[in-house]
Amino acid sequence: MSLSFSKFRNVYGKVGNREHCFDGVPITKNVHDNHFCAVNSTFLAVVTESAGGGSFIVIPVSQCGRLDSHYPKVCGHQGNVLDIKWNPFFENIIASCSEDTSVRVWEIPEGGLRRNMTEAVLELYGHSRRVGVIEWHPTSSAILFSAGYDYKVLIWNLEIGEPVKMIDCHTDVILSMSFNTDGSLLATSCKDKKLRVIEPRSGAVLQQASCKNHRVNRVVFLGNMKRLLTTGFSRWNTRQIALWDQEDLSMPIMEEDIDGLSGLLFPFYDADTHMLYLAGKGDGNIRYFEITTEKPFLQYLMEFRSPAPQKGLGVMPKHGLDVGACEVYRFYKLVTLKGLIEPISMIVPRRSDTYQEDLYPMTAGTEPALSASEWLSGINRDPVLMSLKEGYQRPNQLVFKAPVKEKKSVVVNGIDLLENVPPRTENELLRMFFRQQDELRRLKEELTIKDVRIRQLELELNNLKNVSPNNV
Repeated sequence: MSLSFSKFRNVYGKVGNREHCFDGVPITKNVHDNHFCAVNSTFLAVVTESAGGGSFIVIPVSQCGRLDSHYPKVCGHQGNVLDIKWNPFFENIIASCSEDTSVRVWEIPEGGLRRNMTEAVLELYGHSRRVGVIEWHPTSSAILFSAGYDYKVLIWNLEIGEPVKMIDCHTDVILSMSFNTDGSLLATSCKDKKLRVIEPRSGAVLQQASCKNHRVNRVVFLGNMKRLLTTGFSRWNTRQIALWDQEDLSMPIMEEDIDGLSGLLFPFYDADTHMLYLAGKGDGNIRYFEITTEKPFLQYLMEFRSPAPQKGLGVMPKHGLDVGACEVYRFYKLVTLKGLIEPISMIVPRRSDTYQEDLYPMTAGTEPALSASEWLSGINRDPVLMSLKEGYQRPNQLVFKAPVKEKKSVVVNGIDLLENVPPRTENELLRMFFRQQDELRRLKEELTIKDVRIRQLELELNNLKNVSPNNV
């Protein structure tokens, strides 16, 4: 498709007016390479700066303006929060992961928080080091993936609140995860300089690329195109993107240098419009391209420019967009220095006021295609599609049910993961030591009592044997 015929060649970025921005937000100063922001059609969640433990705030999307300095927080984690993601099918369910080695699932009350929330619906322990990335499965509502600094990816079945699989093929920190459309394949980028395509249920690595010239940082599946796009750095330290065939990672289809800046490039792909957005951490601009299946594969469209550097970006799901304004994508940009979050709408200029059918094909909706147990049994289903024509009119009747959990061991692939969770402070180490001493003492006493009981029973048994012949 040549640029002259592209309906997206005139797409432009429009920053929300001051009254549509969120001001006075204590955005985290953490330097971890994540977005620290998640958004859906109801809520905006942002990781915040906090003393002692990690927290994030949840603001109703419609509640713009200045934030009260005592605004309530979600603050159950004992360490910094490193990633947050909304469940794609439940508007009020959000997952978070932290330096405290846990993954937590929270249920936000209707209308938002009225007081600090410390109790999660689920606390998931299984990683032995901090957890850096989480991703929800795209078609099943109760499957969550987490990647830790223990180099492992755990798959959690939230119907039972347990990890059910462990992917153990990485040899360094996992930097990003991305699913194909039906969630049957997982792509990962890793600090070991390898790009992998994995069958998540078996953990089998289907394809692997050792990137010598292109140091991969982030990876994203390009919808149903059977292609992957990665961002990273060339051997000359220029920022670079590469396009790959998901069934053959021996060589990239193409590589393109972007610029010489040093900030991480975040890729965002919109499968409905085949548009790719590139936003550099610390940059003020967002470049956008159109992706095609034939050469040149990548067609540069334009660049949104802004003087304010972005720390991270949240993306509004399709059903939350303003279709009447021909909005095809919306970012929520974190500007740390100003404590500001500003919406940026990507708009296709059209003269007509009627619904633009060609801009909004049927898109992945808010209904899961299958249950956790169905997906784990090997079934794959494409997302349940919805039309945006009537706006988002059908509320989801699903209710998230968290399993009632007892504290117990977590065994995956024959390894008790909880046994490997290290203490994080000296006090914790001492507490753990004394607890183990008490446990040893108790077990020794139990053994002694049981030994005595066994001896008593043996004597009784002998007595019975001696007595019984006389009674015959």
